[in-house]
Amino acid sequence: MTKKIPAITESEWVVLKVLWEKGPQTANGIISSLPAQTHWNPKTIRTLLDRLTKKEVVGVHKNQRVYTFYPLYSQDECQRDKTKSFVKRFYDGTLKSMLVQFIQEEDLSEDDVEELRAILDKKQNKK
Repeated sequence: MTKKIPAITESEWVVLKVLWEKGPQTANGIISSLPAQTHWNPKTIRTLLDRLTKKEVVGVHKNQRVYTFYPLYSQDECQRDKTKSFVKRFYDGTLKSMLVQFIQEEDLSEDDVEELRAILDKKQNKK
């Protein structure tokens, strides 16, 4: 989709993860998937679904009395959008600064380093 993805709260993100993993789902299906993780009241989950629907992040199939919810954006699209927002807010939009900090702070295995090199080489070869 080329449409801008609306802001998604952390709580809404948890609900979306269920839909990405097991979607489409009824509200009851989502509710039964979440209690172990969140201890949320079913009404809270329904409120989150309502918000996601109003934001047009989640769609609804209305078959008689059963509503089935499904994501309108892929997990990859939402992660990409969230990453761009994060880089803008904390690194002034400079991806390099973020990557350098993460690489310096994290303990990377040789396999991780090789994988990163391969990604960078592939990126360089595309130019």
